[in-house]
Amino acid sequence: MSAVNPDPVGNAGHHTGTDTTAHRPRRLSTETKAAFKTTEFFAYIAAVVAVLIVSMAVGDEEGHADYFRADKAWLYIVILTVGYMISRGLAKSGSRDPYDESR
Repeated sequence: MSAVNPDPVGNAGHHTGTDTTAHRPRRLSTETKAAFKTTEFFAYIAAVVAVLIVSMAVGDEEGHADYFRADKAWLYIVILTVGYMISRGLAKSGSRDPYDESR
């Protein structure tokens, strides 16, 4: 088995002043924003609050049945949550915005 010389110049044992093992690889694409900084998050929160308020406000008054019960409201909240999670997944999957080091 042959050993590979990590220093092709032949300066084995000499310290050049830089430690290349401490450097991280350069990132070539940006990440998406944090979830709480996006407009989708605020729209999601507003929709969940609206569903909860409406389900609480609509009730059985004057002999009418409660046609927007809590179980239906929570079903809508689950549907909103799944939609929000899918939108965040799509946003993260398409986040290949290159940038340079000058930013």
